[in-house]
This record gives sequence, C-alpha cells and structure tokens, in this order.
Amino acid sequence: MTEATAVRPDSKINTTPQIQYQVAMSQPESHLFEVTLNLTGWKSPLLDLKLPVWTPGSYLVREYAKHIQDFTATAGEKPLSWRKLSKNHWQVTTMEQDATITIQYRVFAHELSVRTNHLDATHGYFNGAALFLRIPEWEKQAISVTIVPPKPEWRVTTPLPVSTAPQTFIASDYDTLVDSPFEIGCHELHHFEALDKSHELAIWGKGNIDVAKMIPDIQKIIQVEAEMFGGLPYERYVFLLHLSSQGNGGLEHKDSCSLNYPRLGFRAKEKYDRFMQLVAHEFFHLWNVKRIRPKALEVFDYDRENYTPSLWFCEGTTSYYDIVIPLRAGIYDAKSFLDNLSKDITRLQTTPGRLVQPLSESSWDAWIKLYRPDANSGNSQISYYLKGELVSLLLDLMIRDHHNNKRSLDDVMQQMWQQFGKSEVGFTPEQLQQVIESVAEIELTDFFDKYIGGVEELPFDQYLEPFGLQISAEMEDNAAPYLGIRAQAENGKELIKVVEANTPAAVAGIDAGDELLAIDGIRVQASSLSDRLKDYRPHDTIQVTVFHQDELRTYNVVLTEPRFSKYHIVPLERPSPQQQQNLQEWLGVPLETIG
Repeated sequence: MTEATAVRPDSKINTTPQIQYQVAMSQPESHLFEVTLNLTGWKSPLLDLKLPVWTPGSYLVREYAKHIQDFTATAGEKPLSWRKLSKNHWQVTTMEQDATITIQYRVFAHELSVRTNHLDATHGYFNGAALFLRIPEWEKQAISVTIVPPKPEWRVTTPLPVSTAPQTFIASDYDTLVDSPFEIGCHELHHFEALDKSHELAIWGKGNIDVAKMIPDIQKIIQVEAEMFGGLPYERYVFLLHLSSQGNGGLEHKDSCSLNYPRLGFRAKEKYDRFMQLVAHEFFHLWNVKRIRPKALEVFDYDRENYTPSLWFCEGTTSYYDIVIPLRAGIYDAKSFLDNLSKDITRLQTTPGRLVQPLSESSWDAWIKLYRPDANSGNSQISYYLKGELVSLLLDLMIRDHHNNKRSLDDVMQQMWQQFGKSEVGFTPEQLQQVIESVAEIELTDFFDKYIGGVEELPFDQYLEPFGLQISAEMEDNAAPYLGIRAQAENGKELIKVVEANTPAAVAGIDAGDELLAIDGIRVQASSLSDRLKDYRPHDTIQVTVFHQDELRTYNVVLTEPRFSKYHIVPLERPSPQQQQNLQEWLGVPLETIG
C-alpha cells in the first residue's frame, strides 16, 4: 500500500497525535539500540510507519530497514496486529479511537560511519534516518526524543534543543529529526565561540589530536565562510568527531556535521591540512546543499532515489572551496593550495572514465555508481566531487579573468544564497546556469555542453594562463613501459584489481580478478611489478601468466609508451605584469613565491 492509498477515514478530524521517541541501550555491547515510539491521541484505524532508505547528503540507498528486529505494537496491554507492506513499510491495525499506541523495535548498530549507526561499550552514535520510523502525513509534527544512557556518566550531544524533561530533545519536524545526529557516551566536549555564536566540538576515540591548535583553526574557517555569505544562519553548531583506525569522511547537517578521521592523522602537516579541508567542506555545506539545494532535494523523498544532475555543484563546488577556505584562513599557503589542486588534476587525468561519463550523468547516477565501485569503475565513471571541483576552478578563473578579479565564484555562491538559500527554494539546472552567467556576464551554453554535459578534456592551460600558470605533465624517471593493470597482494595472492580499458593488458584479454603469477616465466609480485617492467622497452612483447578462475593462462602482451603519472600547476617562464597581478589578486601572494 502506498502513502496515497493508505486508509485515513478520520483525517478530517482536527486532532494532532503526540509523537514521542525513547532510545535506550541497556546492553551496548550487543550493538542494539532499543527504540520505543509512543503515539498519544491516535485516531485512525491504521498506522503506517516507514524507515528511510537513504539519508540526505549521502546519495545511496542503504537499506537501513535490514537492521530492524523485534518489532512489536501494542495499545496499552493489548497486542496489535501488523504486517509489512514493503522492505521499509510497516502497517499496524489499531482499531482504537483516541488510543495511545506503543511501537517497540531494536536496531543493530555496528557500522562506524557518518551515515550509519554505531553502538558499543564506549559510546552510541546514530543518524535519524537510520533509526526513527516516520509517520506519513505527520512529518511536519514536532517530535520529542528521550535518551536513556546505559550509565549515568554518559552524556548526550546533539544539535537538537533540550526539552524541560531530563535527557529529552525536541525536533520541530521529521526532517529536522533526520538531520540531527546523536553522540552518547563519555566523549570529550569542548565549547567555543565564533562570531558570537555557540559551538561545540565532541570527540570520541583516542588519537594524537591537539585541541588547543584545532579549535582556533576551526574558528578561522567559520570566520572565512561566514564572511562569504554575510553571517551564520544558526545560533548553535555542533561538530561530532570520531577518531577511528582508518575512517575518513563527513556528513553535513543544517546545524552540525559528523566527521570520521584516522586517529593518528593529526601530527603530520599534510594529514592535518587534509582534516581541515574536511572541516571546511562539511561546514560549507550548511549553505551549499543544506540550504542552497537542487529542486529535486527541496523536499526529500525518503523512500527512493532523489535524482538531480547538479551534484557536481553541490559537492564539486564545495570540494573546490574546501581547498580555497584553508588558504584564506591562513592554515596553509598558496603553494600548498596549488599542490592540492595539482593532486586532484592528476587524479582526474589518470582516470579513463573522464572521457566516458559526463559530469551531469555522474551526478544523476550517484545512486548506482559512485558508492558502489567495481573493477570497471575507473574506465567508465568520473567522480562528481573531483571533476565538479575542477570545473568550479575553471569557472572561478573565467569570472576573475573577465572582471579583473572584481568578481569570482564567490559572487555566484552569494547570489545563489540570496535567491535560493535563504528561502530554501530549490534551484533547477537552468537557474544555476543563469546565475553563473549573470555573474560572469558570459553566455556559457558551450562551456556547460562540453564540460558538464559532455566529456571533452578540461582546458586547464586556457584558464590558468591569464594568472601566469600552466600544467606540467610529468613521468617518473626511467618510467616503465605501459601495461595497464593495477595489482595488489591480498590473502597471499597477487590479484589484478583493475585493467584499464584500451591498454595492452585489456587488448590481450587479461581480466580484473585474475591472479598475477609471472612475466616471461619469472614470478612477479604486485609490489615489484613496476620495477620488472623497467627491464623492457615500449613495443616489446612479454608473456604474462595468470590464473583466470583457477585456469592457468599465458598472454602475449605488447607494451606501449609510458604514461604521464603526475600533473603540476607551475608558473609560466616569462609571465607578464598583468599575469603576475592577476595571480597576486587571486591567491594573495607574488607569483615568484610559488615557483
């Protein structure tokens, strides 16, 4: 039964049920959250309950319902009958008028990521989409959430405001509940101010973090981003940080963000800078995505994919600014900024899929491709984060060049905020292009057709040249002839993980998943493959021996010329005074300081 056909015979009665959740975790070692939903004043004979299949900000159907168990429904002491209508849809027969309905279920929480739930002996963390059932037709109703920690010393941190009842918090509606993660435990909690607004940094896990250094840097990021948009659109903001063994990611919310980072990733400068980029990225999202968002995401449909071709702007432009913001905040210098851009250009130019999948299609197909990589992903896909970032770079440089640095991509973001973000009215792809064109004062149909709707190579040199810069493509010294595979040791085997399309290995018939054994009859390991290939010249024929589904096979492979492995943004040899001035106004430093 769909929401449209659900029976609501009393829907005309002007009554509002009270929605109260309780979340307990009496045995955290079991990884089971114990959830109780109390509905007071329910007046319909049927109660439909649904769990989202995805969470805003992470564009993948994650099937959260698979973690629900022990579902029961009662009215007082009386059990109620219920049935499942789909994977995430429960329907309860209440039969009562003005009844108090109690729904109970448990949720298995053993996936430590910013998009899921995690509960163990040290803490509990959950996202609303992965824990709370919604009641169709009552999504706009206020919801209270009471937390019952397993130990009295466990505290609760969430962006939701506190109620008068102990350990109880109020969400103004279901969207707000989904958008408000909870951290429960003995985590560190640091309070600080930025622009006269209250902020909290909650840290779970052990690591080499230096809070005395981190908080001032976070304050700088807040300051720089707020200046771009003319202030902060909240009264209180919460950073939830999980220190884990190898996690790396973030998820944005309107008044908070969740961050997951390697616990020992803060001492080395490069790793610390990368963390600050993550902070800048998720914080920038409180404008771009959470308030400035595509029409398709203006109203969330929690039951299915929400398609938009504009994730390149939502995520890619945010990725561009997560490199820009630490530069403006003084966390790293212009050389580091260009080095970071160079690394991302290298990633793009060494991904064959950039010539196959348009950026708009990458955005549209995020639901089935980006979060589900396979052996052919590199050959057929491009990340809308990565290419969107670099398209945003070109747009920024185009606008700056056309207006002598008096305008920039910042003006696009400010206009999008004024036109769509403040009122939270979704934008269409056409409206986005119109705003960019109005700021640039350039007709951009050709640009959008080539680089967003098409697969033409991004013309970096064309846009960097007015700023005295260019791309330098490099090979390794004594680079090996090209074979076209990437292999790694796994469970005692040397497995071929990737075979690039149209390369010698692909033409010969070698497959991803094959076990690499030997070259010209001599055993080879993944770690030494590049060195082995240096014994040959381009156009040499070698014999590559593999196990293909346990069948021994040997292929004759003709090697080709080495490929470029790195791309760097470097100064032009003889930049003009105008080029030097342009770069100075863009990056704030003389051109000679970044050579």
